[in-house]
Amino acid sequence: MVKRLMFEKPLGMRDTLPFFYNQKSKARRQLSEAILSYGYSFMDTPLMEYHDTVGKVSATLDQQLFKLLDQQGHTLVLRPDMTAPIARVAASQLKNGEFPLRLAYDGPVFRAQQAEGGKPAQFEQVGTELIGDHSSYGDAEVIALLVDSLKQTGLDNFVITVGHIGYVKAFFSDLLGDDEETMETLLHYLYRKNYVGFRECVKSLSISEDKKQALLELLSLRGGEEIFEASRSLARNQSCMQAVNELKQLYRLLKVNGVEDYIQFDLNLISHMEYYTGILFEGYAPNLGALLCNGGRYDTLLPSFELNASATGFAVHLERLVEALNDLEDQDERIGIIVDDDSYVKGKRKADEYRKEGHAVLLQHVDQIPDLPAFYEQLANTIDFTQVGGGQDE
Repeated sequence: MVKRLMFEKPLGMRDTLPFFYNQKSKARRQLSEAILSYGYSFMDTPLMEYHDTVGKVSATLDQQLFKLLDQQGHTLVLRPDMTAPIARVAASQLKNGEFPLRLAYDGPVFRAQQAEGGKPAQFEQVGTELIGDHSSYGDAEVIALLVDSLKQTGLDNFVITVGHIGYVKAFFSDLLGDDEETMETLLHYLYRKNYVGFRECVKSLSISEDKKQALLELLSLRGGEEIFEASRSLARNQSCMQAVNELKQLYRLLKVNGVEDYIQFDLNLISHMEYYTGILFEGYAPNLGALLCNGGRYDTLLPSFELNASATGFAVHLERLVEALNDLEDQDERIGIIVDDDSYVKGKRKADEYRKEGHAVLLQHVDQIPDLPAFYEQLANTIDFTQVGGGQDE
């Protein structure tokens, strides 16, 4: 009798089959090469962290954490992101190192799903953290690196949308005062990109008509550098003006880096990650129904680990990048060598020669091939020693 869950997997978990695994490996390698070229150093952290430290400062909702108990009764979590663990390391083992720190990572993260909706509970991130640089130069560096990294993989049709969390929060604070409940509601609508809900909520508020109009005009602050002037005229306080100045400086530096064609601005941009404090950004690609990548400045996370340092960085969702590349027609690069009893020795020697040259070689006895035409078709090059007269050496 077949067990009911024999072929099932836990909610949100996926198998990675050979072809997709190979595509991920290729994209991971290309991303890593670009990141290394900017002087970043890769590191890794444990899959499990303490809930009271990394778990609580992570931006992931508590109900999305995978929790475990160790033998001492401590609550552990499977790491839900890489930023918080790296902040822990930077504030402890690397706190006496040379700042700014340029760190990079590649690894799986885990976020529990409450219902099956196609969202993965385990996925791989490749990203960077620039720790100890509070300048616009640091923000420009990580965005330019993100663009160059994506281009290195062969992706060219994408856009990086840039916003500033400080602008939105200062704008709301000036218009809504200490009405934090309404502010959170409006932020939630913006995060969900539910602009219809945002408009309806604004219309129902008990505030003056000019304030309602200002809130509605916020939704128009999306596009190219032309939004700077509009955002300045809509700005309600000095904090808003400072945010606009930071965005203008950032754009000037992005143009110096030659990546301005991939940049758009959106002053409605909000992240669910509460530790973001300034510039934040998201990456999108056509025919991809979810974020490709995201990042931003987080200047309050490291002080949670008693390190007075600012930071910025990005994370690329590797599986989504492979989907965006849609590189499904790549030919198998393995070399196939078909042998029989008489030609096995020569075939084995030829396979060893190719392997020493760096090729991947599949050595296969002809008796175990059910479909010879299909075998020929799947490989880049096939040598059939059963047809070229190869025999046993004396």
